[in-house]
Amino acid sequence: MKILLNRLLTTLIAVAALEGGVVRAQDPVEQPRPTFRSSADLVSIQASVRDKHGRPLGGLTTADFEVRDNGQPRSILSLRSDRQSPVSVAILVDMSGSMRVGSKIAMARQAFDSILSQLHDGQDELAVFTFDRQLHERQSFTTGISRLKGCLDQFDAFGATSLYDATAATARRLADRSATHKAIIILTDGIDTSSSLSPSEFSGLASSIDVPVYIVATVASPDRVSLSEGAERPVPSEGADLRDLSEWTGGHLVFASSPAESVVVASNLLDELRQQYVLAIEAASTHGWRRLEVRVKRSSASVKARSGYFGG
Repeated sequence: MKILLNRLLTTLIAVAALEGGVVRAQDPVEQPRPTFRSSADLVSIQASVRDKHGRPLGGLTTADFEVRDNGQPRSILSLRSDRQSPVSVAILVDMSGSMRVGSKIAMARQAFDSILSQLHDGQDELAVFTFDRQLHERQSFTTGISRLKGCLDQFDAFGATSLYDATAATARRLADRSATHKAIIILTDGIDTSSSLSPSEFSGLASSIDVPVYIVATVASPDRVSLSEGAERPVPSEGADLRDLSEWTGGHLVFASSPAESVVVASNLLDELRQQYVLAIEAASTHGWRRLEVRVKRSSASVKARSGYFGG
């Protein structure tokens, strides 16, 4: 009898443990998937690697990478690189009043259609958001890419620009997607004017989420000077600009001022996203901001990746 009781008790404990690990499916259409918990949290890092000619560098392994966490080398627990896997993209379109000037709205719509042409209908997923003073979800994540062509035509530009707030909110939604490669692509003409988040607050938030932000500046050629890489940057007390926003997150800033330029930009961005490496390291147990450095052990290679995360 004692043996039977012990076996019964063991069985009940095992069942209780299994039930404790069940996670309710977020989407009622999808079937629940098993969730496996670990004693250590992982930090996911999307990294774009290019050679000395600026071309994506493929074929790398964990032995080729070096990751430092607050200056200390960390072991790479896993590395994924699958060009064929679907991507998940959130497009964030600036619909503030300044986009009414000149042909900015038209250029943003051209860039949007060019991005759609680079996505795989039925495989990749896309969500569309617009922002002025607030964030507006125009299309939740869908794989029906072909149905979205021209969906920006009905929206007019109006109001102030809450670029930081809108990007932070979009990043939180995108972080929950299951795709290996994820990114935010912002179509905008300028800097933030009305966010509640300060540049320093947003830099910490953006860099702590593994979502690279690609900014497509839809401005005429003469207006590129203030945003270009060689332009003089504002002092820290004056805040951050678009280049900082992209660099904090491992993305970058590009320009699209014509239909031809929009096609090239879209092709390059999606090609880079599909070829990114996804690394994982164990998160630090201590609370606070942790600075990340990702390098490739080749002198000619350059890496773009998130700049940090919050430990604990």
